[in-house]
Amino acid sequence: MTTQESLQRHLLQLDNRSYKAYKDIQGSYDFSEFTLIVDYVQGDPFAAPSKFRVRVPPNIAQIPRELFHSRSREIALRDYLTRSFDKAAYKISSKRGTGKSGLIAVTRFGQEVLERTSAFIIFSNTSDREDLGGVELRFTVGLPAGGRSILGRQAAEMLCEDIPRIVSQSLKYANLNAAECRRHVETVEDAEWLREQLAETGLVAFVTDGSILPRRTGADDRPLLHDAVVFQSPPSLKVEFNCPNRGLISGMGIPAGITLIVGGGYHGKSTLLRAIELGVYNRIPGDGREFVVTNPAAVKIRAEDGRSVAGVDISPFINHLPQARDTAQFYTTNASGSTSQAANIIEALEVGGRKFGKGFCNGFNGCQPEGRSPREGGRGKEEEGIRKREEDLIMPVLLVDEDTAATNFMIRDRRMQELIAKDREPITPFIDKVKQLYIDYGVSTILVMGGSGDYFDVADTVISMDNFQAYDVTEKAKDIAKNYSINRASEGGKNFGNISQRVPIPASLDPSRGRRDVRVKVRDVDELAFGTEEIDLGAVAQIVDSGQLRAIAAAMVYAKQQYMDGKRTLSEIIDLVMADIDDRGMDILSPFPEGDFAMFRRFELAAAINRLRTLSVVAKM
Repeated sequence: MTTQESLQRHLLQLDNRSYKAYKDIQGSYDFSEFTLIVDYVQGDPFAAPSKFRVRVPPNIAQIPRELFHSRSREIALRDYLTRSFDKAAYKISSKRGTGKSGLIAVTRFGQEVLERTSAFIIFSNTSDREDLGGVELRFTVGLPAGGRSILGRQAAEMLCEDIPRIVSQSLKYANLNAAECRRHVETVEDAEWLREQLAETGLVAFVTDGSILPRRTGADDRPLLHDAVVFQSPPSLKVEFNCPNRGLISGMGIPAGITLIVGGGYHGKSTLLRAIELGVYNRIPGDGREFVVTNPAAVKIRAEDGRSVAGVDISPFINHLPQARDTAQFYTTNASGSTSQAANIIEALEVGGRKFGKGFCNGFNGCQPEGRSPREGGRGKEEEGIRKREEDLIMPVLLVDEDTAATNFMIRDRRMQELIAKDREPITPFIDKVKQLYIDYGVSTILVMGGSGDYFDVADTVISMDNFQAYDVTEKAKDIAKNYSINRASEGGKNFGNISQRVPIPASLDPSRGRRDVRVKVRDVDELAFGTEEIDLGAVAQIVDSGQLRAIAAAMVYAKQQYMDGKRTLSEIIDLVMADIDDRGMDILSPFPEGDFAMFRRFELAAAINRLRTLSVVAKM
């Protein structure tokens, strides 16, 4: 390992040479308080920036162990340090030359606190102080260029002056805002604790009193600053919890079963559902929805015209299509609203969610063991024993908004039943299957429904939103259903039907393109290039971070290489991929350290695979 001084001299010697000469600096450098690691050097000033890491040992970072002694605290701390580094880099780094020259940046992030590969806590038994933690932080650098020539002096300033200042300001605990850091960690820990209480208390979601649910704009996910209505629970749905840090907290508990969210237009129905669908993630302090928590297996379901569907058994919803098309193994490259919504439901049920110990293996926070921290040189083993897995299947909670649903899939009223006989209508509407899903499989559903009172007959709970305030109108809705009988015939049969498993054909997932064995590329949070195919994920509402999509792309390649053998089902393959990530971290998805992966759930990984237009499957025999 060379020193900071030798790196500085080398950069000055590279001044005015061809930009590709920067490749010479790849390696590790001993700075006085940290190690700088150059993993990858860009070949062009306009190419993707170079990949760097810093490793700050425990005796320098001096992060108190109480901030990372549990898994949820560790993830929250890593998130805080990523944001701290980003803030310091934004203030210190400056434009230096052409292209991306002068850029020092970490991964992009939003309001969610996700497990990321941007930061890790280092805990070493060889440390003089075993109650302290160090940090590894991964970031990118746009090495300075004038045209396509190296600006050596500016590079020396960046790497040997700016980076040490950024590290000192953002990764040394003595220079952090200790109260802010603690609040960040404790907020996430409380939210994770609340989510773990849901199943035990018979709830699928919890919305705390005092929440600010409205956002600034459709493109700005921060809380509305002015004229925002503070959420208060209806008395009949109010529950209380005693959080580990915050103490007593109250709010609206949404029970298992079928819940309707009703109300007039623009009164907050979809805003409430959006908060609930994002309640599978933890959020930063000040978001306004920090303590809106949802069953971690909750999945947003919508119609998705034009998507491809590969061998999905949609027969519980759709049968007897014209031309005798098979719906037990339904294929299409251009699904309608109703067939796509049916496929989205069945695909979510197919992969389910597996229970690990006390939490769900949802891919973040809860399914990791307590007390695990990476040691020097890697992630290492758990400090408090190897977790035991309980392999019982946990079914998802379905979240549906009528605004993004297919009308003919959701309801067929009495008048339409009279006009079009059932033997001429292939679709069994969701209203006739939603109760069966709960009875047969324990699948709860939360629906935004402003246009059809027919759902009063099947609802267990009805919440009315009026000027962003919630009211329990269950009894009134039941009285209306009793007094105004619709006399529609149920079309769902006696049971929901089977949930079939599919086996992917390995050759149908091909990440190669031209001479490249693997070619994957992410565009924002809604489009993924996989080999020669483009996967549109714009309708998958619970992908909230581009880092999640990058990790999903890598996980698809990993699944193909490691586990797709033409025998395992999609659900089994996803089980194995998620278990590997759980055991060894997201670094297994890439041959070299990546700083811009964010943890995803099994449902979104399945969604990406299912939308690959080349996907081909066989039914499990």
